[in-house]
Amino acid sequence: MLVPKRKSMVDGLENIIISFYAQGMSNSDIEQQVQELYGFEVSTSTISRITSKVTADITAWQNRPLDPTYLIVWMDGIVFKVRQDSKVINKTVYLAVGLGVSGKKEVLGLWLGKNESSSFWLSVLTDIKARGVEDILITATDNLNGFTETISTVFPQATTQICVVHQIRNASKYVVWKDKKTFTNDMKEIYTSPTKEAAKLALDDFAKKWNDKYSYVIKSWYDNWGNLTAFFDFPVEIRKIIYTTNLIENLNGKIRKYTKNKQSFPTDEAVVKSVFLALREATKKWTMPIKQWGIVLNQFLIIFGDRLKI
Repeated sequence: MLVPKRKSMVDGLENIIISFYAQGMSNSDIEQQVQELYGFEVSTSTISRITSKVTADITAWQNRPLDPTYLIVWMDGIVFKVRQDSKVINKTVYLAVGLGVSGKKEVLGLWLGKNESSSFWLSVLTDIKARGVEDILITATDNLNGFTETISTVFPQATTQICVVHQIRNASKYVVWKDKKTFTNDMKEIYTSPTKEAAKLALDDFAKKWNDKYSYVIKSWYDNWGNLTAFFDFPVEIRKIIYTTNLIENLNGKIRKYTKNKQSFPTDEAVVKSVFLALREATKKWTMPIKQWGIVLNQFLIIFGDRLKI
């Protein structure tokens, strides 16, 4: 009664098993859940075979053609523990999210490598270009050493914005607790200034006050000034969406939510499969353009009219 003729499984059950797996359930948990809900026994080996079918979907998705132009591309990495040669080591899943000319966000791909490095990002950007991307107008990234130079190597016309929130977070690591509140309030005067010129004056004041105590932090602001303040060259609506990588960090948070039950992964393939399924769940609602898309698009057309083809 449960299994149709010439079928080995209830219709739709494979999709349910994949959905359970995407939400972080282990094979044994899925086996128990299916038994309780449907009174149907599915072995852990069968569950593993079903979820392995996703590999073909991943290959097709990872090699699909991309649009010629993206207005913004956010890039970030997320670390997972993976078993390798009888040891558990950290590996990074590299993610890139693009904003297309339709105003909709899409995950351009995921790539697995060792600890985050600008050299691996070079291979990621090269892959993106090979799949049809000719131009990226703005990139939003963390302050990884050499990252902006790497982007310029592949997409020389891209405006590179270093995430201000990352800068604040990294700067605060070096500040003692009793100074932290005053220090962060003073630092806020820099990135909330109305213009780049006002921001520079605020940085100079900030440096005069704190350089003797936290010279490393001050140096970091000055060394990365051009990329930290690129957002000042744009209208407020565009500034809000490029000055931070919060969009992709929120996506990382959802991936963590779906994969939190897995302390470590047995293989590289298991990591990629889990992250891919988590991404599929997390991006189901990415069906509409971003807020104020009409205004944002018009601003991009005015600023990048010669490079932006609608």
